[in-house]
Amino acid sequence: MNLIGLSRAELQAELEKLGEKPFRAKQLWHWIYWQGKTNFDEMTSLGKPLRQKLQESSYTLKRPEIIREQNAADRTRKWLFQFDDGQSVETVYIPEEDRGAVCLSTQVGCPNGCLFCHTGSQKLTRNLTAGEIVAQFMAARDSYGEWPSPAQETRYLSNIVVMGMGEPLLNYENVKKALLIIMDAEGISISRRRITLSTCGIVPVIPRVAQDLGVKLAVSLHAPTNEIRDRIMPINRKYPLEELMKACKQFQEIGGTRQYITMEYVMLDGINDSDADARELMRLVKGLAVKFNLIPFNEWQGCPFKSSDEKRIKRFSALLEEHNYAAPVRQSRGQEIMAACGQLKSTRPSA
Repeated sequence: MNLIGLSRAELQAELEKLGEKPFRAKQLWHWIYWQGKTNFDEMTSLGKPLRQKLQESSYTLKRPEIIREQNAADRTRKWLFQFDDGQSVETVYIPEEDRGAVCLSTQVGCPNGCLFCHTGSQKLTRNLTAGEIVAQFMAARDSYGEWPSPAQETRYLSNIVVMGMGEPLLNYENVKKALLIIMDAEGISISRRRITLSTCGIVPVIPRVAQDLGVKLAVSLHAPTNEIRDRIMPINRKYPLEELMKACKQFQEIGGTRQYITMEYVMLDGINDSDADARELMRLVKGLAVKFNLIPFNEWQGCPFKSSDEKRIKRFSALLEEHNYAAPVRQSRGQEIMAACGQLKSTRPSA
């Protein structure tokens, strides 16, 4: 059994099986999630008999295997991680000047099938476990040597975006468990203010994110009308925009309107980028506290869409900003290693 991904209560139960007192779970938690240790022998505050029992047991503190690591010129780093059953996902670190975000995957493949998304062209194989989600972040920290957990202000791996491969809200219980472990103040200790969860719009689960986790929400919107969204995002046929906006309102009623929702909007030439689309978009979100994130489409082989040109994107942004909506244009990162938004896929290296 891999102890990574167990809740505090589950970890305590495992130690009780070994005849240990409950307080040992707190000590072990510290060594796993604060210190990042992978060897029980190095956990010096645990008595030697306990360390020996852990070593001789079937317990591990295993990270996923790194099949491939790629580095882009802009310092973006991407890993292809393989799990015990041979399935794999991609995870990305996107650096800024003095900090950066780890983009975590939650499923092998994705069931949503958005036509512009490379991940969506890979059918869903399975959900990741809570341990497999947490272990991606721990492996990223291993890669940068960022153990023990530093102060929030001094972290290079400072933020988490749950918007890699898969739809987080279709694997919600495992995602919730993983994020609660990651946010625990006595372990990895990433503040909920530094975590953003992105969804294509699984309407019934959106209010639960505010209630259970209190993390930031990003909605992969990408269209101002049901007609356009139905064409490019099949999930809209199940959860149309009216229902999605209602769920976003519920999210803000629970979490507070100061908790802005980020509306992700990929700019597709001739599809969703007209002045009329911008005006329709503002009508759609009226009454919500939102900001837009305009994303030039990152093209990939076999996809029929093209990115809107720079002039059109700037015009679209200006129309939104004239009406007091923040609408920055996202700078694409890691494109040459297929690490940019919408480009992730469990692609194996060529032999």
